[in-house]
Amino acid sequence: MYYESIGKVNTKSTVDLAIKAAGEKNIKNIVVASSSGDTAGLFKDRNDINVVCVTYVNGFSEPGKKSMQQEVKDELEGVGIKVLSTTHVLSGAERGISRAFGGTYPVEIMANTLRMLGQGVKVCVEVSVMALDAGLIPYGEPIIAVAGSGKGADTAVIVTPSHASSIFETKINEIICKPSYYTEK
Repeated sequence: MYYESIGKVNTKSTVDLAIKAAGEKNIKNIVVASSSGDTAGLFKDRNDINVVCVTYVNGFSEPGKKSMQQEVKDELEGVGIKVLSTTHVLSGAERGISRAFGGTYPVEIMANTLRMLGQGVKVCVEVSVMALDAGLIPYGEPIIAVAGSGKGADTAVIVTPSHASSIFETKINEIICKPSYYTEK
């Protein structure tokens, strides 16, 4: 499915399509990018699925500051959703190097290449690898990743992630939904 717009307006549809695909394909793991916890919260009644919420790294917007409020994190974990905040696999230390010395480095090139399919596709790959590296999803199995182009969710993919150390073994199996190329500006 291709959306005519980007962002939050597509969140409910994206979540519904992800859950439907999980049922049809017998996929038991969903990784969702959610900075505030709102999108992840839409999966709270899915006891049949391992849901992992990947949020921004601490210090993303401001040094030492968490993006997700502790009470939201506690609420998500209270309903069985795992919450992960860790270094972004497609930026991390490399972004610090490029800021300090200028230039573009291989991981940033990979991120920008994935953005050719849309910001949400890039984030889906990124958060699935982060969740795998943290041991929160199984290795070698297709999972569903949900992400967006800013606030909310507008992209869902079936992906078989690999670890960051073997990221080129990651396979994007299917794109469930995303904004049309013509709507992403």
